[in-house]
Amino acid sequence: MKKTLPPSLINPDHVDFPLLDALARDITKRAGGADALAESFPTMLRRCIDDVIMTPKTGRRSYDELEKTEKTYIGTRVEIELRALLRLSKGRLDTVILGHDVDIKNTMGSNWMIPTEAVGHPCLLVAADEARATCYLGLIVARPEYLTAGQNKDAKKSVSATGFGHILWLLCHHPYPANFWRTVPPDTITRIFAGTTGNQRMATLFRAVQGLPITRDVVEAVAQQQDFMRRIRSDKGRGTRDHLAEEGILLLSGHYDAPLIKALNLPPCAGSEFISYQPVTQAEADLAIRTGAPLCWPPRQGAMDL
Repeated sequence: MKKTLPPSLINPDHVDFPLLDALARDITKRAGGADALAESFPTMLRRCIDDVIMTPKTGRRSYDELEKTEKTYIGTRVEIELRALLRLSKGRLDTVILGHDVDIKNTMGSNWMIPTEAVGHPCLLVAADEARATCYLGLIVARPEYLTAGQNKDAKKSVSATGFGHILWLLCHHPYPANFWRTVPPDTITRIFAGTTGNQRMATLFRAVQGLPITRDVVEAVAQQQDFMRRIRSDKGRGTRDHLAEEGILLLSGHYDAPLIKALNLPPCAGSEFISYQPVTQAEADLAIRTGAPLCWPPRQGAMDL
């Protein structure tokens, strides 16, 4: 998305205010409130993108690696998921809100392509900026004067520079879960995937990336094994958790170890996420050991050899 967006001109005196304000209120209500929308929308958007990248199955780690048809499908997926999130029905365009036909447009770039059939109708605008890990959700009435003069071969037009000022934003420059692999230095990624076994790759992952929740999909992609969850658990001294414990590193589950994660002041983890952490004080180590977490303290020398 554009780095700089003009201030929204949508106010009670604006010609589109009554319609856009009513639509925005209904969308927010359907989402369960403003806070719920701010939480559920970014998560939905991240899932739509990651499910198409399919890192565990394809080995791809970014949107840029997708085929053109896959990038197009993300827009369709977002439309379907957004309707489900807001409990909206299909309409003559993409959906119907308060009796109005509404088109849903998604972009991973800096603008949206508005089809001729949506001109004159309200559009629900969705955008994800992978580089900045920000997302956007807005409403605009696609009036001709808000669109560019030029069009593509399908007669679709974009929102003009001045047209951006006529968007009512529900979420703007809003954080959303970053693509995990964008947060990891390239040399670290190389080290992770240099491992010849699933245990080696996962141990390198959790050794190198500590204090950060890591999703099940990332673990599956790194393990490259069908029974990857077995490797992440204690497995009679053979699992990734066992090897890291000998190095003095905790490998915690958001589902089973939530109290310990909170006690160590680590970022909250969803039930399907994992986080690693090496205690820095005896008190932290004692706390972990008291909860039953496997941990060798002080770490055994030479324990990094799997």
